[in-house]
Amino acid sequence: MRLFEEDKIDCHAHVYDPAHFPYQKETPYRPAGQEIGTPKQYFAVMKCYGVKYSLLVQPNSGYAGDNSCMLDAIARGKGALKGVATANFEASLDELRELKSKGIVGIAFNPTFYGSSDSYKPAEPLIEKLVELDMFMQIQSERDQLLMFVPWIEKLPIKVLIDHCGRPAANAGLSQPGFQALLRLAQTGRVSVKISGYPKFSSQSYPFEDCWPYVRALVDAFTLDHCMWASDWPFLRAQERQDYGPLIELAAMLFPDATDRRKLFWDTPRRLLGFGK
Repeated sequence: MRLFEEDKIDCHAHVYDPAHFPYQKETPYRPAGQEIGTPKQYFAVMKCYGVKYSLLVQPNSGYAGDNSCMLDAIARGKGALKGVATANFEASLDELRELKSKGIVGIAFNPTFYGSSDSYKPAEPLIEKLVELDMFMQIQSERDQLLMFVPWIEKLPIKVLIDHCGRPAANAGLSQPGFQALLRLAQTGRVSVKISGYPKFSSQSYPFEDCWPYVRALVDAFTLDHCMWASDWPFLRAQERQDYGPLIELAAMLFPDATDRRKLFWDTPRRLLGFGK
């Protein structure tokens, strides 16, 4: 079977459709031009590359706390899409249940966008509700930002998705505190990692070889039973051109064994995210 025909689940993509879902006025960054990726365009990409299911992630840019565009795409996806939404720390159980009923499997925590640990001090009640509803806490952190969440992850039986390999500093080595903390979280059995987002932490161009040691360390610690592939389409704020096909080919470079790719592309995300049930 050709690489692009192998069954895949993309575990991190965004949709932007400002013509039908206008951006929120308060958002500091408003995607435009080639950064816009509508649901219609994304469904075409999925069809071309063997992507049967996808996990959409609510973007902070453009839409901030308005999940409407993503929820509309999920509804039109007829079971092919699930989502990770944004929510206020004060969100009620009923509000979270409503999101879950619409295909939302988790809530995003993004200190790369919102900054310091002070922003997340009130987060524990929300995390406790996610535990009760069996939803994911999805974290996009960079460098050592993950350290602020580690006490909660160790204290509460929360399921966790880590975006983009934890976004370590590629030139700082495997011993940097945030990355070492991430590796230790593998012992919980509740944390899974998206093998993705190389342009967000690499200092090199494709194929981002300075990221490869981090990928190997993550797979060694978590095993492919807790690692999943993602594209990050439509590549917001990319420093240079990115394309979907080469990212799939990069996965084949890193995981030349078809059985390993099957776990990364399909078996693990399907089991963890509940696609096809």
